[in-house]
Amino acid sequence: MVSQFISSHQVGLLGDLDFDFPEGTHAIGRLDNESEGLLILTTDKRVTRLLFLAARPHKRTYLVMVQNEITQQTLAQLKEGVPIRIKAEEYYTAKPDAIEIIKHPVSLYPYATDHREAYPHTWLLITLTEGKFRQVRKMVLAVRHRCLRLIRLSISNMMLDDLPPGAVKEIGQEEFYKKLGIRQPG
Repeated sequence: MVSQFISSHQVGLLGDLDFDFPEGTHAIGRLDNESEGLLILTTDKRVTRLLFLAARPHKRTYLVMVQNEITQQTLAQLKEGVPIRIKAEEYYTAKPDAIEIIKHPVSLYPYATDHREAYPHTWLLITLTEGKFRQVRKMVLAVRHRCLRLIRLSISNMMLDDLPPGAVKEIGQEEFYKKLGIRQPG
């Protein structure tokens, strides 16, 4: 599904979930329709500004399954940063805050199993502080690996934990601001 409530395209929407969202609910930090994982929804329009325009960048961590096995040399290349296209002729050096190969992804997220695991692949744990359009996919493609699955595990200290796909968990406003590491307006 896509990270929105309405679309002119025939796609799964947030409103299709079995949850009665309050009026004015919107997503903070979208996921494309091929990605999954933690999506923050709020009715507080200030959160986007507080989170994305903060002096201290917030971290986002992803569990990523890529096609074929990644060598230590390729991992080092990703750690150093790789150029990705962000506009027609504009490139950006995308460098993760942290990256590592993960042998047992279900230890991080119990739903991280995939039928394609029968084929050569690598699971990566990637943490970013920047958020360019489709950045993780472009980073792994820059080192000649196709992203097969992308699961956002966390934004700041807000964790997906073992929340199953399509599930919604409500949290209180004070805990919400604390986990995101932003000051509650007031």
